[in-house]
Amino acid sequence: MTSIPVISRAAILVALLLAGCASAPSSGMQGATPSPDAVVVISREAAPAPSAPSSGLSRHEPVYPAGAISPIAAPGPDNLLTPRNVTPLTPPADLWDRIRRGFAMPDLASDLVPGREKWYAARPQDLENMAERSRKYLFHIVEEIERRGLPTELALLPFIESAYNPQAYSHARAAGIWQFIPSTGKVYQLKQNAFRDDRRDVMASTRAALDYLEKLYGMFGDWHLALASYNWGEGSVGRAIAKNKRLNKGTGYLDLNMPMETRYYIPKLQAMKNIVAEPGRFGVRLPLIDNHPFFDSVAITRDIDVALAARLAEVRLEDFKALNPSLHRPVILAAGTPQILLPWDNAEIFQRNLDAYAGDRLSSWTVWIAPSTMKTGDAAKRLKISESDLRLANNIPSHMVIRAGSTLLVPRPASQERDVTERVADNGQLSLVPETELRRIVLKAGKKDTVNTIARRYGLPAAKVAEWNSVGAGASFKPGQNIVIQRWLPVTSKLGTPVRPKAEAAPAARVSQR
Repeated sequence: MTSIPVISRAAILVALLLAGCASAPSSGMQGATPSPDAVVVISREAAPAPSAPSSGLSRHEPVYPAGAISPIAAPGPDNLLTPRNVTPLTPPADLWDRIRRGFAMPDLASDLVPGREKWYAARPQDLENMAERSRKYLFHIVEEIERRGLPTELALLPFIESAYNPQAYSHARAAGIWQFIPSTGKVYQLKQNAFRDDRRDVMASTRAALDYLEKLYGMFGDWHLALASYNWGEGSVGRAIAKNKRLNKGTGYLDLNMPMETRYYIPKLQAMKNIVAEPGRFGVRLPLIDNHPFFDSVAITRDIDVALAARLAEVRLEDFKALNPSLHRPVILAAGTPQILLPWDNAEIFQRNLDAYAGDRLSSWTVWIAPSTMKTGDAAKRLKISESDLRLANNIPSHMVIRAGSTLLVPRPASQERDVTERVADNGQLSLVPETELRRIVLKAGKKDTVNTIARRYGLPAAKVAEWNSVGAGASFKPGQNIVIQRWLPVTSKLGTPVRPKAEAAPAARVSQR
């Protein structure tokens, strides 16, 4: 009998093995038929049920909302693959549903929460107005939160901070939907200059707010403490924790002694979370917000008037400003604002109309830098425009003086083709001071000068003259003695030195101090 070569024997053996694998059913599939809407995933072994969300989330630990599939390790050579059924991958019904699926913060067990729930539920129109305002920005914020693997409760924070109003401005000078004060805005690279305020820019401020919140969570490892720090300042929260440690007290959010505003801050967020989770339970109707981007970004390569940009996009001027709230002048400087936001369907319309635009120029404005400190009227005469137009274009109140080096928006000459440079567009500042300011003046006393004679001569209260010179109200001055008085003088005057108020202690770095 002819012998079979060794290589042929090996091939036959492999074929038999493969045939056996193909015909024998897997133990994991016997007697089981997957439902038509189920997703079948091959894994090494039966997967355990998904655990409940943890109390905190790290940006390095991905979050898998309800309905998503957790990562599965690649099968090893010593493990058989067995199928398992998982939750169907149904898309969110709307943006509210998407937010609910990403809730991951622990609920706050505070007696203050029910009161906040009742307060919001008793004002359904206010809630609906806030939700309508959020329609333009909410999708982008949720997208950015999910991209970073953060809890979607953070998308509700602007409801508490600003009622989702990008023009919101607090007494502590906090601005925008995330309510950044100027100093914290600068730390997180939010430009604040003569032409724009990025604290109001939806994309820039959302990036900065989430950067800050991630930093705070990294510091404290607890979302409630991180949020308290966002409102009160991380330094204040850190000191409160240190104090409780010294007193052998708890160091959680509910254990700390905080200002009333901060104590109510997270209960407000918890109440809003509860209402979004179950609006029907509170008799609240949330307007439908589709799970779809509201706006698209469009590149700007030349300076262009705001009104013209809105017209080319075929949107109302107020709607254009609502999507681009950081712009506070009538022109968009391309070197500093290289993109604008437009409603999703209008982005293409804008580009088409821009390409077909037959006008002489896109911008009717340019920039002028004041060479010296001057009154607004004097600057207008030099520029050969009306004072009212100059004030209106630069938002200059009456009785104010323009300081040297200030950057002002002025009409653009027809012959000028060059746009504003990046250095000016990014760093230009408008510095204004009152037309008069309090000045400290040092006089030389003459013969027979007293507190009363000096006061009468300069029309000042005798008590103030005595206070400024640390003498009694009836005191006399020696001839040649220095006498200090304070008077309101024009800011351009060379006489005396300005009286500066005593420096106040700088507050802890924080976003909102309302």
